[in-house]
Amino acid sequence: MRDAAFFSFIAVCAALAFHGAGAQERFEDWPPLTDPFPSTGGGGIMIHDYDPIVADGKCTTKFRAVEPNGTTYHNLIEFEAVETQGGVLCSKGRWRSADGSASGTTPFRVFIKGGVRRGSPE
Repeated sequence: MRDAAFFSFIAVCAALAFHGAGAQERFEDWPPLTDPFPSTGGGGIMIHDYDPIVADGKCTTKFRAVEPNGTTYHNLIEFEAVETQGGVLCSKGRWRSADGSASGTTPFRVFIKGGVRRGSPE
């Protein structure tokens, strides 16, 4: 009886692994980045001048975060860059203000392929 349970467990694990393999994100389906675009932090903040460049295993860019009242913050961001699906996925972003007074992370990701930059839809 134990052997039957073991083989059932293996079959379930294999089915779950197969199901997960088919759920890979298609980064080319993401929308192209626009300038500006809404901040993942909300509050009506818009992100301007976002133009990530890939070098030395990183994606980096300077950008402006602009509040609805016009207050502007100058920032820099650095992502990890990974080659995938014929392009480069920029993820695990860490930003900081240009003056060093603030910093944080972002769930936002960028996919670059063929000169087109696409932003994660979430």
